[in-house]
Amino acid sequence: MATPTPTVVARQGRRRASGALEGEVLAALQRAGAPLTPREVQATLSGELTYSTVVTILSRLHGKEVLTRTPRGRAYAYAPLTDEAGLAARRMHKVLDGRPDREVVLTRFADGLTDEDAALLCRLLTGPVPGPW
Repeated sequence: MATPTPTVVARQGRRRASGALEGEVLAALQRAGAPLTPREVQATLSGELTYSTVVTILSRLHGKEVLTRTPRGRAYAYAPLTDEAGLAARRMHKVLDGRPDREVVLTRFADGLTDEDAALLCRLLTGPVPGPW
């Protein structure tokens, strides 16, 4: 008796790059300007992601402290903690905080800056502290 061959289901299209789904969901929340439930996020993404995938992505982003969540009915409503610039700054702080050799990391970072970015950073560090964005 022959063993049945398992059925293989091929996905159409290409697989997204690592983090691309999180980026799409985060962008949808930032565009919304108000907290959204997973179902609302799914609707803004033209239904290309399943509900469970959206819930998983939102849960991961919340776990990474990128989103807040508040109960709304039987679900949570999610909102970004900050804008894209704020998220980039948080990532930079996390990288720096995880290194014991902060001076070396900052030196290498500064060495890689363009002249314009270096001048901007100097102005930011020596000028008055900017207020909230």
